[in-house]
Amino acid sequence: MTNLQHIIIADDHPLFRGALRQAVEGLFSDASIHEAGTLDEVTASLDAQPDTDLILFDLSMPGARGFSGLMYLRAQYPAVPLIVVSGKEDPLTMRHCMELGASGFIPKSMGIDVMREAIDAVLGGAIWLPDDYDPDAPIDDETANMVARLSTLTPQQVRVLMMLSEGLLNKQIAYELSVSEATIKAHVSAILQKLNVDSRTQAVIAAARIEAGQWQGTTAGGDTAN
Repeated sequence: MTNLQHIIIADDHPLFRGALRQAVEGLFSDASIHEAGTLDEVTASLDAQPDTDLILFDLSMPGARGFSGLMYLRAQYPAVPLIVVSGKEDPLTMRHCMELGASGFIPKSMGIDVMREAIDAVLGGAIWLPDDYDPDAPIDDETANMVARLSTLTPQQVRVLMMLSEGLLNKQIAYELSVSEATIKAHVSAILQKLNVDSRTQAVIAAARIEAGQWQGTTAGGDTAN
């Protein structure tokens, strides 16, 4: 590839960002690389550089819990390829990432040469996964259904769900997002409907269990949507 590549390396560990930078620079000596340590820094970089070619994204960093950051970026910036680079290397984590729109998955235990192979493949329009990736990793129907439901949330609904998971009240979320409390109530109601749960507590529990690979269903009850 001869065009200048714009790549975001998103990881809250500077040493690992350095390893990823080394991998990228081994492919493209003149690449434009932006490093981000939080989800807010990732979105700010994407807004400033809308023609970004690739995001290398760690699932766990400030502002992102489990798959929430991936869900938000896929919904908000669907045209930008994203490779998850994670220390969680179990088959279900990989499968969920791909179902939620990732273009590839690089385990952090992989060497730089493998990272370069993955980056080059995805920039070339391919999907890249480790050789031991199992697309048929066992997953119960309820988990698969909830992952599919989570993927239907809009970017703003994902942000609201993330803030609910942090324990924020509607008025606090409204303040953070610079919208009315009524707007947040509408988002919460839509989230509950899309996830097919009865309360905001159940929505948070559902998302948390998916992230931990421990989904076992929710039960009726808990606090109300508003």
